[in-house]
Amino acid sequence: MSSDKIQFKGYALTDPSKWHDLKVIEFKPKTFAPEDVEIAITHCGVCGSDVHTLTQGWGESKLPLVVGHEIVGTVTRVGDKVTEFKTGDRVGVGAQRGSCLQCRECTDDYENYCLKGIDTYNSQYPDGVVTQGGYSTAIRAHERFVFPIPDEIESRHAASMMCAGLTVYSPLKTHGAGPGKKVGIMGIGGLGHYAILWAKAMGAEVYAFTHDESKVEDIKKMGADHVINTGKKDFAKNLTRTLDILLSTRDVFGDSTPLGEYLSMLYVHGRFVTVGIPDADDTLPAIHAFDLVPNGCLLGGSKIGSKKECLEMLELARSKDIKPWIEELPMREVGKALQNLKDNKVRYRYVVKQDLV
Repeated sequence: MSSDKIQFKGYALTDPSKWHDLKVIEFKPKTFAPEDVEIAITHCGVCGSDVHTLTQGWGESKLPLVVGHEIVGTVTRVGDKVTEFKTGDRVGVGAQRGSCLQCRECTDDYENYCLKGIDTYNSQYPDGVVTQGGYSTAIRAHERFVFPIPDEIESRHAASMMCAGLTVYSPLKTHGAGPGKKVGIMGIGGLGHYAILWAKAMGAEVYAFTHDESKVEDIKKMGADHVINTGKKDFAKNLTRTLDILLSTRDVFGDSTPLGEYLSMLYVHGRFVTVGIPDADDTLPAIHAFDLVPNGCLLGGSKIGSKKECLEMLELARSKDIKPWIEELPMREVGKALQNLKDNKVRYRYVVKQDLV
C-alpha cells in the first residue's frame, strides 16, 4: 500500500453508552513531520487500557475515538530526517507515539516518563490533532517510538509485545529479575502471562498468584515454578519474606485485596511494583506503616517502557523463541474481543487482524 492511497479510517467509539459497539469512521492523521514514520497497520492487540478508555473508567474520552496501542504493520512513508527505517520495513508502535525529546527523562532513555508525552490514542498534538489508535488502517509516529520487528517474530505475536510485553519487561529488568531472584506475579492475564514468560526467560524463580483455578495448568505450561491460589485462607503465610520482586498486573483491586499479606511475602527491601491501573475510583487497598517497616519493603510503579528496553525485549523473544498465548480475530470483531476481555474470558491476549483494506 503506497502512502498516497492510504485512507485513514478505523473502528471508533462514538457513543460512550455503547462502549464496545464501534463504528467505522474516517479521521485526520497526525500532521506529517520530517522525523515521522507512516505505517499501514496489519495487526493490533486488545489491551485493558482500551476497555478503561472506552468505558470512561479513566475519564472522559475525546470523541470520536479509535483506540488500540499494540500495533504492527509495514512502513509506507518516512520523513526526510528519519534514519532508522525505510519503506517496506515491518515495525511496531506501542502506547506512546511522541515526547518532547529534550527533557532529562528523554535524554536518559526514560522517554516513557516524559511530562509532555503523547499517548497513541486519546491524546492531542499542539496543532489540535487528536491521536487515534490501532483499530485502524494506518498510523503516523515519531521514529523514536517506532520499533523494528525481528524477522523471526510473527506480526501476530509481536503486536501484544508492544504494550503488554513491554509494560512488564521494563520493571522486571529495572528491578533485577534474573538468576537467584524470586519473582512474584499478581494477576495472570495478558500482562501477567507475559511477566511469567519474561521472568522465566531471564532466569528467575517464578511465583504466580491467581484466584482462578481454571488457569493453573496454563500457568504451569507458561513456566511458573509455583502457582499459589489466592482464594485460599492464609495463602501468604508459608511465603513470608520469600520474594525479591512482586509485580502486580491487576487492574481491579477493590477493598477485599489483602495488600498487607502480599507485602509480607517480600524479602528485606523487596519491591512491590504495580503496572496495572484500575478505574479512577478503584484505589489501592489501605495499608498501614506496619505493612512496610518490618521488612523495609518498597512500593512503586512502572509506566510502559523505553525504546531501549523494547529492543532488548524483542531480542529476548527472538533469541529464546518466546511466543505469547493469543487469540486472533478479524478487526471487525473487536467489540467481541473487548467484551470478553472485560469479562475475563480471554486466554490470554486478543489480537485483531486488519480487514478495512
